Amino acid sequence: MSDSAGEAGRQTDLPLLFQPVSIKSMTARNRIVVPPLCQYSAQDGVANDWHLVHCGSYARGGAGIIFVEASGVEERGRITHGCLGIWRDEQGEAMKPLVNIMKRHGAVPGLQIAHAGRKAATQRPWDGLGALNDEDIARGEVPWEVVGPSPIPADEGWLVPRQLAEDEIADIVTAFGQGAARAHAAGFEALEIHGAHGYLIQSFLSPLSNKRRDGYGDDLAGRMRLALEVTREVRRQWPEDKPLFFRISSVDGSEDGWQLADSIALAKELKTLDVDCIDCSSGGNAASATVNLIPRGLGFQVPYAAAVKAEAAIMSMAVGLILDGVQAEAILQAGDADLIAVGREIMYNPFWAVQAAQDLGIDPNFEMWPAQYGWWLEKRERTFKRMGHKR
Repeated sequence: MSDSAGEAGRQTDLPLLFQPVSIKSMTARNRIVVPPLCQYSAQDGVANDWHLVHCGSYARGGAGIIFVEASGVEERGRITHGCLGIWRDEQGEAMKPLVNIMKRHGAVPGLQIAHAGRKAATQRPWDGLGALNDEDIARGEVPWEVVGPSPIPADEGWLVPRQLAEDEIADIVTAFGQGAARAHAAGFEALEIHGAHGYLIQSFLSPLSNKRRDGYGDDLAGRMRLALEVTREVRRQWPEDKPLFFRISSVDGSEDGWQLADSIALAKELKTLDVDCIDCSSGGNAASATVNLIPRGLGFQVPYAAAVKAEAAIMSMAVGLILDGVQAEAILQAGDADLIAVGREIMYNPFWAVQAAQDLGIDPNFEMWPAQYGWWLEKRERTFKRMGHKR
């Protein structure tokens, strides 16, 4: 048996969660994904040391793919004054250190590109998570004009969006493509289009927020038009050998809103445009994406990923209250998803990935941990065993 064949055999002995996964030119060391986690800590859309440490900690902790947070393709497309941007070359340049630290520590660097639409010009979460108010303005955080498919605010007291004209929509499509080109120039190896949580693309998709009667509304085909035009333009600017992800809100959580069947129809169309994986979230059409009316339990969004994967015949990513390696492995073994995204749990424990390996019994001697830590932790474990201490 050749060395390469032997290595392949050893890889298949691993739990699915820790088997490498290849999508086009990208190969990730495992199927653990850090989803885009907004930090609200940029200055003028430019990344800084906080983002460097944030991304580096997850790469050091063993994650396979790390998506940098939603980055606005237009200045007015930011959620808050503290959000990252990708509408200027300077912003892409500032992300190169993030790319480098993730690659240096073995993770695939990814970026999510986005436009907040009617949910732009809002407060940072720790300032209230609502529309910018007089206190925010006194700090210098002045609201800007927000736009959307229809003049319907995201919530009571929020800014009323100006309805976009068709020629303005074309400009936004172009901006998404330019953002993709800057992401490539910065060295990112995976890209995700944010089409979820009530931001611009999802607000066009949902009948709750899109009341247009032109070519960008009226029926499902019209409401999907922006999503498909953005994807087509992004694919034109993003190298064909690099993977493209698309995040959806699988359901709105309302009988009158976007449904799972709509998500499956969209996923089928996205597949024809060379999207590689659907990131299956849910909710968020109104107010904050973190304030969700959909009932929550462990793995509550996994059925959406399973349905999209099975019925649209496309890779899917599961996300939402996935707590440990055993649970993640069960999702993969059931064939319900191809990738596992872990957000709040990995913020709580940046070593979630290597901890998951221990949960699954494949790294008792801390060999998957960074050598600088693993050597000490293995000694710590031996000490506990000699003491008869059970943790």
